[in-house]
Formats: sequence, C-alpha cells, structure tokens
Amino acid sequence: MGGTMTIPPAVVLNRLAFGPRAAESGADDADTSRPDWLARWLDWQLSPDLSSDGRDDPDVARHLAEAKLRIRYPAGDGWEAVDEDRPLACLGQPIEALWPLAANRPAVAGPERQRPRLEVAAATLIRAVHSRWQLREVLVDFWHNHFNVNAAGEPAVAAALPVYDRDVIHRHALGNFRAFLEAVATSSAMQVYLNNRSSRAGSANENYARELFELHTLGSGAYLNALYNRWRDVPGAVRGTPDGYIDQDVYEAARAFTGWTLEDGAGLGGDAKLPVTGHFTYVEGWHDGYQKRVLGREFDPFQSPMADGHRVLDLVADHPATARHVCTALCRRLVADDPPAGLVALAARVWTENRSKPDQIARVVRAIALSADFEQIRDAKVKRPLELVASFARGAGIDLAATNPLLGELDGSGQRLFGWPAPTGHPDRMEAWLGAAAMRRRWALLLGLAENRWETGAIDLAARFPAPLPAAAAVDRWQGILHGGVPEPATTAAILTGMGLAADAMLTPGTKAGDDRLRRVAAFVAMAPRFNQR
Repeated sequence: MGGTMTIPPAVVLNRLAFGPRAAESGADDADTSRPDWLARWLDWQLSPDLSSDGRDDPDVARHLAEAKLRIRYPAGDGWEAVDEDRPLACLGQPIEALWPLAANRPAVAGPERQRPRLEVAAATLIRAVHSRWQLREVLVDFWHNHFNVNAAGEPAVAAALPVYDRDVIHRHALGNFRAFLEAVATSSAMQVYLNNRSSRAGSANENYARELFELHTLGSGAYLNALYNRWRDVPGAVRGTPDGYIDQDVYEAARAFTGWTLEDGAGLGGDAKLPVTGHFTYVEGWHDGYQKRVLGREFDPFQSPMADGHRVLDLVADHPATARHVCTALCRRLVADDPPAGLVALAARVWTENRSKPDQIARVVRAIALSADFEQIRDAKVKRPLELVASFARGAGIDLAATNPLLGELDGSGQRLFGWPAPTGHPDRMEAWLGAAAMRRRWALLLGLAENRWETGAIDLAARFPAPLPAAAAVDRWQGILHGGVPEPATTAAILTGMGLAADAMLTPGTKAGDDRLRRVAAFVAMAPRFNQR
C-alpha cells in the first residue's frame, strides 16, 4: 500500500468522488503525473479543512446560500396560503427550532412538515456536485444508507433530518465508529424512526436493538438463532466472546436502552411532563435497571444512568462480526458488488487495529483505496441515480441548482433521498438499478439535465465547442470529456444512427439546431455503459 498506482484518475473519481469535474485534467488539487498522486489525494480528502465555516467549503456555502425551493399550499385550518421560492432555511437550525413541525404545535400544513427533508435532499445534490470534499460526501451517502431513517414517512423524522445529516452523519463520516454509533443512537431521527423513544421498562421496544445488531453492527450473517436458542449454546458465549447473536441478545439489549428517549412532551406521572424540544434525554424511571446478559456478558443491576446502553454499544462496536459486516459494506460501496474476501479481511484488520482512533473510518477507507484490489477491479459497480446526476453535472460542466422538479425526478428514479421506507437503506447492488423501468428513468434524468428541462443549469457549450465540427467528432469529443478515455467507435456509430446524423454532418455551436444536438449528444454519451459504471 505504498500509494504508487497506475489506476486512471477518472476511475478513482468515479468511485471515491461523484465523478471528475469538467476542465480538470485529473483530480482536484492533485498532480496526477506523480506516481503517488492517489496517496496524496487521499491524505487531502480524508482530512478536510472545514475552517472556513465549520462545515462546507466556500463554493458549496455560496450555492447553499443562493438555493431556493418552491413551496406551495392552500389556506387551511390555522395557516395562510403560501406560494413562494424559499431559501434553505432549515439546514442550520437546532432541533428545538424544527421540532414544532413534528409535534404539529401549532398546526402546520403538510408541505411545511416535509420541508426539512426536501432541503436536505437539495443540499445533498449541491454538495455532491460542488463540494471539494468529494470523498467525504461519498461516505456521507454511504452512512445515510447504513444508518437509514425514513423522513418521507414520519414528520418527526423529517423535522430531525437536518440535525441528523449535519451533526451525526457529516460529523462522524470519517471518524470513530463507536462514537458514531452513540451519536446515531441518541439522535432524534433514529429515536423516532426505530421507536426507542417509547421504550419503557416492562414493555421494551425491540426495533432499535434488532436493527443495531442486524444492520448497524454485527450484520444478519451473525444472526445464529436458527442454530441456537439459548445464549450459552452459542460458540464462545460462555467465555464472553460469542460468534454471533441470537434473539435473547436483542431482547436484553432492548432492555438496556429503555429510558433513552426524547423531550417530546410525554407525561412523567401526575402533572409532570417532558419539555417539547426534540432533544435526546434519559428518564431513569423508564429504565429497566435489573440484571441483563448481552453477548455472553453479565450486566450487574442498577448501574449508573445510561451505563447499560453504553455497554451494549461498546460490545457491538468491538465485535469481530461488526468489523467484517461494516467493512464488507464499505468495500461493496467503493469497489465491487461482491468484494474479494482478501480485501474485506484487510479492511477489517485495519478497522480493528484502529478501533480507538478518532479517524478509524478514514484509515479504513484509505487502506481500501490503496489496495491492489481497488486498482485491479474495474466495472464492478453501477452509478445510482444520485451519482448519475452529480457525475453528469460535474462532467458536462453544469453549474447545478437543485430544483423541485429535479428532486421529484430523483424520487421517481427509485432513489428517494431520505425516503427509503426500510431500515436497510437503498440497495447497493447493480441489479437493483438496471431493470427496464429503471433504465428508462436514468435516460430521462440525463436527457432532462442536458436540455435543462428543470431549470437546473445549462451546459456551457461554448467552452467545449468553439467552432463548427462534424457530428462524429462531436460525439468523440463528448466521449473524451465524459468517459475520460479513448472514444469507442461502436458508441459513436450507435449515437449517430440513433440521432439520424451522418458522420460528416456539421454541428454549429451558437445556433439553436447545433446547440440542441450537442446537448442531446452529451446525454446519449452519458447513457453509454462506460459512463454508468463506477
């Protein structure tokens, strides 16, 4: 892993970024002629300088400040009619400012209650296209799926989403997994989505505990209940090192998290009630303080506040199955749908060796990116719709603005940002995105962007096509821009035939006919398999 690699920059930027940016010869702020350019680029990307405003680089901050989304609804019971273009005002708000949307106090219109989700979705698109910290945004997308919440189905999750995206996912995306787990567990979004805020002694809700084991940490492959139904029968359990988990572990962990809740106005007995802020809180009287046993470890009764839950998080974070499960998911996201066992083992070893380091995740990602498998494996991933949109905008030189129609098209593509209903998050295997209907939606996205149907920004054709040129040359030039390699004659021939153009037909930039055809050529080049692969 010395960092000297021959992998083309375009391949790297389609895996570790949202594609190369137009006019870049290789990678952002990296001399790609150097043999160690990838290692140097990783050093830069994995230590983002966020000193300018604490979160985003200046270009993203400017785009976010300029962005507006339409909001429209008629007058109703307690509110006036609204029809306006509104700035992204929710993104920087604390949870107590957004929580009235969840509590519906006072009554608010439905579009207001979904507004935070739409704003975070718009910000996600803006960052994917414009952020210089591309690798961080790729990992933010990964972790949002790993720790999925459905903000489209529950107003309280939507209200909590800006804080979840900002203070949980973005803050910990490159950090320490154990700290990340606790931030997720105590987040308002996850507390609502997986029902832990209603979990009480005597009626513990298992939803969060089960997904903690099955999705967030050990993984379904470590679920051994089909083989064992008593904890002591699980291999290694009597030594406190079980190979996996069973339902008993889930039940006991659910008890450990009783009393972890939110300030949502719930009654505490008599006239006492919790405040209505949406903040995480712990209610000792709701906690099951009796002894427990999780993953073969005994929990003494009546520990200090939240100690039971903290110990569960310690145990699952340190379990070898967690290293394998999460590192497999990372390798699947960054390398291949079916990552090699050796690559997963390498990542898991780095994960375990650095489990106490504040940049544990960044170290693992660096090891994956500098591995021989990362260099050698090609064409083993397909872009999901978010990546497709962002990479086309970056490659074609569109100064992308996130608009309501574009967000609607993304929703229809199957990748409804922050609206996937199941805790699993969006699928990360190519067959989920390559069905006939899915392909039609992908093509529609590309053509709509190229033709600026949704007022997202026009392609600057003058910078790339300063003079008239034959149609075949135009197709070849777009292939060089978007594919980052030698043009494929078969692709050129297919596009010319599909458009009914002779190879020597002249396309004149600056004319309506010429510009229309050049934009459509860009879209058709982006529909080719080479552009859709990561």
